[in-house]
Amino acid sequence: KLMSSSQSQRPKGPSRLSPRDIHNGIKHPGVLFKTTCRYSLYTRTKLGYIFHKRQMRKARERYPAGHSRTQPTIINGIKIIPVPILSDNYSYVVIDTASNMAVVVDPADPQPVQACLEEEGVALQAVLCTHKHWDHSGGNRALKRRYRSCRVYGNAMDNIPGLTHPLSDKDTIDFGTRLRFRAFYTPGHTAGHIIYLLDGRAIGGPSSLFSGDLVFLSGCGRMFEGNASTMLSSLDTVGSLNDDTLLWPGHEYAKDNLVFAAEVEPCNVVQKQKLLWVLQQRGQRLCTCPSTLAEEKQYNPFLRSHSQDLHRALGLQQKQDEDWTSYRARVLEELRRRKDIYKDR
Repeated sequence: KLMSSSQSQRPKGPSRLSPRDIHNGIKHPGVLFKTTCRYSLYTRTKLGYIFHKRQMRKARERYPAGHSRTQPTIINGIKIIPVPILSDNYSYVVIDTASNMAVVVDPADPQPVQACLEEEGVALQAVLCTHKHWDHSGGNRALKRRYRSCRVYGNAMDNIPGLTHPLSDKDTIDFGTRLRFRAFYTPGHTAGHIIYLLDGRAIGGPSSLFSGDLVFLSGCGRMFEGNASTMLSSLDTVGSLNDDTLLWPGHEYAKDNLVFAAEVEPCNVVQKQKLLWVLQQRGQRLCTCPSTLAEEKQYNPFLRSHSQDLHRALGLQQKQDEDWTSYRARVLEELRRRKDIYKDR
């Protein structure tokens, strides 16, 4: 069996717990519980689900129309609709308009997802869940009850709520004649994290990657249940995909991620241009996805662990007895360390 090691983090109390805190690693002073404790509370107990339901209620009150304004992307009759959920999450409804059939990725809150399905007049066939965290899986069971034939896909290692169809690395899932997804096992954020690639060849367009909490626009997820080497291998899976692949991440983190990338690599011209565009978009509360993997490879530091420009910017050099993979893992660790400091400020 594939195993991964958990990492200890700094303390923070459960009374301040939120999904955003968990993913961003925000620390609060004067608290009693270590991150490992609060993480277990969030992911493995009923108390975690209670926190999630509270976050849903607060987000619905604060953002009755969603935290961002989104537009569907249509590729030869396949419609991808980002659904803003909670304070910065995205679920995705993927529709084959020829058959009025839909699948949904990471339905944290079933209410806005169901509203989207009803507005589009489509039947839900399946839930594709990237990982167990409630802000990605919290609506699985409710949608399964609402749509009796709905299947729930994910990795059995991750204790996915409502799971009916366990997946392994590189499994393919077909819906109708045109929706073909391939699952890639990408541990690091969680032990069973999976990303889903919608094959563009079947629809005559670019592929689409639904990356959950592995990769964001100019960022990557925290390593809760894996180390830097594990995460590096998962990021390399993303890096091996076609450059024209569209990236659909699980969170709207683009602004913060690019500001951090600007501190890390201040001479990156492409990153500066992307930041200006993102600031424009977020100034109007517009969604920043999708980007493309070609773009990400130019400005996302977590996908640039091989870049000599990034190494120089970080002040890192490969040691004489250090192999290339271990060195790149050390680069990733340094990036993660600096990101934690950045989020603490």
